[in-house]
Amino acid sequence: MPSTKTSRFNTKKQKPFRFYLLDYHPEKTKPEDKSMIIDFFPGKKLTSNGKYGQYFLIPVSSGREMNNRLFIAPVLAALILFGLFKVFHRPQALPGHTQTETPTESSQEIRGVVQPGETMFDIFKKYGLPSQDLYYLKEASAGVHRLGKITTGKPYRIELGPDNSVLSLTYQINDDVVLNITRKDPGFRAEKITIPYETKISKVGGTIENNLYDSLGNGGESGLLAYALSDIFSWDIDFTTDLRNGDTFKIVVEEQLLDGRFKRYGNILAAEFTNDGKVYRAFRYEGPDGRAGYFDEEGKSLQRSFLKAPLSYRRISSGFTYSRMHPILKIRRPHLGIDYVAPRGTPVSALGDGTIQFAGYKGANGNLVILRHPKGFTTYYGHLHKIRRGIRRGGRVAQGDVIGYVGSTGRATGPHLDFRMKKGSRFINPLRVDVPRSSGIPKNLLVDYDKIRQERGLELASIVPSPQKPEPESKAHTVAYAR
Repeated sequence: MPSTKTSRFNTKKQKPFRFYLLDYHPEKTKPEDKSMIIDFFPGKKLTSNGKYGQYFLIPVSSGREMNNRLFIAPVLAALILFGLFKVFHRPQALPGHTQTETPTESSQEIRGVVQPGETMFDIFKKYGLPSQDLYYLKEASAGVHRLGKITTGKPYRIELGPDNSVLSLTYQINDDVVLNITRKDPGFRAEKITIPYETKISKVGGTIENNLYDSLGNGGESGLLAYALSDIFSWDIDFTTDLRNGDTFKIVVEEQLLDGRFKRYGNILAAEFTNDGKVYRAFRYEGPDGRAGYFDEEGKSLQRSFLKAPLSYRRISSGFTYSRMHPILKIRRPHLGIDYVAPRGTPVSALGDGTIQFAGYKGANGNLVILRHPKGFTTYYGHLHKIRRGIRRGGRVAQGDVIGYVGSTGRATGPHLDFRMKKGSRFINPLRVDVPRSSGIPKNLLVDYDKIRQERGLELASIVPSPQKPEPESKAHTVAYAR
């Protein structure tokens, strides 16, 4: 093949490169023989993949017409097979859109999912689409969603016109929103479209054996449901250390369906957890201002100013004490914090809303984040493997925001979080702090809340947690679902 780079040649002294031209469309199972021979002289541009517009170029011996074309039979066969593959191999359709099985004569579609490391430029190059169209698509979507920010595994669909120009591009940004760009002469128009989920109420109940995540099914949507449930009761129950085999849970939760099929869980509307004989209940309520929270049967908020722990940990290796044998220095000295042992990289969350007072490396503390909270509280997070990007002095964080990851930087024997708390100028034991609750339901909304609470309470009462049956550890535990 000639080089894609141009150079100067005297075409009168050069023999042309001769090609046989085939008209080919991916949706057709047989290329059309145009019976045309074209000549390219050295120095002219020719695409390196042998494609010229909508045509494929088959090399021909220079100076000889193709009276006998039997040599191109293998090429024709390959193109026919490629056409059949393009027709019958259709990637998954985007949510909320029906999939066209057979392209029309005037247009065709390309469907796929973003591959690891792939950019929209790579996608256009892969399918031989006009780079000028990509420029206009990016320009149109710049204020809606940048096409430079596409995520591995997300589906896309491109509709093409008969001249291979892009008529529309659809890309699924996340589980809720699709980016849709359509050609509107003289350019393109971009918009975000909300995926039309159908919502129904589901009931889930089960019995704890080992831990909550195994009992619910520690993967996919079930794992996310377990996290959501533990988050609701995290101020009253430590799901790492407080759980007992035989504890039970009941959940009234939204299910979101697409085209009649389950896609994910929505909001937990009500929940009940029995831990070591004590019953905890939570009811979701959204006020007139649109703010939602979880409250107990009396309308008191379950949320407190601080989380019970800033991470999911395996055990506490050192507690708060004024005299501890230091594992490295081998001398007795105060340890005015809690050492939470957890795997390297475990996310560490802000205990409560606050302002970042320090974020960086500090001697024996290693990577350290210090947060200042209302009412004179300050929290310290030491030995972090790394501090999350964007966590800088003067910034603000909300309760539960990830601020870093467990590590062993500084003076440490292994991965753990050295967590400390101050009240004013004095360090205090975080495990003994009586943290006040957030505001409850206002008096003028209690009647409305009680009505919702009673309805959800009846739904919780109708759930019968299924008892766990003895079974090998390798098998999943049984959970009662009522959908």
